[in-house]
Amino acid sequence: MTTMPQASDFTPSPADIDSVLEWFARYDAYAKNRDIEAMADTAMYPLNEVTDGRAESCTREQYVAQLTEQLGGDGDIEMTSTRTPHFVNENLVFVITDATIAVGDFSQRVRYGDLLVKCDGDWKFQTMVQGGWAE
Repeated sequence: MTTMPQASDFTPSPADIDSVLEWFARYDAYAKNRDIEAMADTAMYPLNEVTDGRAESCTREQYVAQLTEQLGGDGDIEMTSTRTPHFVNENLVFVITDATIAVGDFSQRVRYGDLLVKCDGDWKFQTMVQGGWAE
């Protein structure tokens, strides 16, 4: 007997889309306030990070260290973004973000993707994908 996945006929409701966008609004507020522990609480570990030619998993401790390095500078963090959720089903959503991030006098446009997984009714991000981090 062949095992088949669930049918893929899910159509998100406005409330489904809003729940994802609200999750990102909270995450962005944590980033703006440099609340690294709260940011780390939003992930499902091990967290997958994918960039050009490289994919790695990291622990919460590794993620906190990365955030501390990236957000450790001075200056206000400003981010404007457009997010486009692509639901796989009611519990999985890929979100593509086009954003401009500014810290002090530095500003940069970025595009990245996140896979969010619904766990006990709450979204957690599990995979982050962004080009440009390969060495």
